[in-house]
Amino acid sequence: MNLGIDLADRKVLVTGGAGIGVGGGVCAALDAAGAQLVINDIDAKAIEIAKQKYPDAFFVQADISQLDQVQQMFEQIISEVGVLDGLVNSAGIGLSKPVHQVKEGDFDRVMGVDLKAVWRLSKFFVNQCLEADQKGHIVNISSVHAHSTQAGYSIYASAKHAIVGLTRGMACDLGPLGMRVNAVAPGYVHADQNYDLIETWSDDPEQWVKDFLENQQVLAHAIDPIDIGHMVAFLLSDLARSITGQNIFVDNGTTSLIFNRDFT
Repeated sequence: MNLGIDLADRKVLVTGGAGIGVGGGVCAALDAAGAQLVINDIDAKAIEIAKQKYPDAFFVQADISQLDQVQQMFEQIISEVGVLDGLVNSAGIGLSKPVHQVKEGDFDRVMGVDLKAVWRLSKFFVNQCLEADQKGHIVNISSVHAHSTQAGYSIYASAKHAIVGLTRGMACDLGPLGMRVNAVAPGYVHADQNYDLIETWSDDPEQWVKDFLENQQVLAHAIDPIDIGHMVAFLLSDLARSITGQNIFVDNGTTSLIFNRDFT
């Protein structure tokens, strides 16, 4: 019995996949598993850099919060790549702002990318599978904020809670069609781009990261983006054929703690 993850010949769309964060880690893992990568990102510069790393991948620049761009993206993918076998909804944006200071535009922007776009992309993905009489699987990226959160994150946490509900509902809808839908909930995933966000609540981002790893995780090492990618690759593979509707935490045990690790 071979327990290796084999995604050879499977075409998988990864949104927000051209950067160095979670999406980048997902692409690295799927590439290692043999998948044919279809990478979406809104950032043209990031796409050009990613093309050097994945010369055989198909890239589509599009703003997934815009219906017309998503429709054009799927038309282009089907025309030039073919019907997709997998979808990873990893694109997302954060917001660190107290609820009473959140503006209408802030709310709509977060929900538009972190929630509505996930539903929209999944809808297009499922329909292209059905039209081709083909099965496909979906992995959504949620967050530990779907379990518990912190001050300033009420809107972001709301979107991620909704992703879990959407994942479970989609799993119920699509299971009879032979399709699986799961979510992966990352904890703090270390990437240099995080420092800009951490600066919104800490004057010393590097020290904040050090303290978090030592006190707020059961395992003290930093989670790498590819750690998330490994779980995504597993969930898209046949090894996960009996898993659907789940929100799986990859958080070094953060959500298992009720107090700081050094609490006595």
